[in-house]
Amino acid sequence: ETVTLTFTPVLVPMFRGILAVNTAKLVSGISKEELSETFESAYGSEKYIELLPEGSFPDTKDVEKTNRALIGFAIDEATNRVVVISAVDNLVKGTAGAALQSMNLALGFDESLGVPQLGAK
Repeated sequence: ETVTLTFTPVLVPMFRGILAVNTAKLVSGISKEELSETFESAYGSEKYIELLPEGSFPDTKDVEKTNRALIGFAIDEATNRVVVISAVDNLVKGTAGAALQSMNLALGFDESLGVPQLGAK
């Protein structure tokens, strides 16, 4: 089945951080609870990802100087779409941080080795 996804990066005058705004058409009949459970199943045990309550959205100030990713979502019932917004500090959880974390995992090390620990679960 084809998935329609809209990716909308938001650039604002700030020193660091990225907000990514994504929308997708929902599968007919999915509830907020089911969607929340899906996010929890996919990301709930991830050390550097924090899921926000449905209807809450992240702010870049909450991830500044951390390796955290915050994810929030809301369902737009009028259009049957979900809006998912994530926030990261691109200077920590950007390419260099992601490379270090990926290298650690590939080599069998703890994923947090050498990665800044501010905001970790």
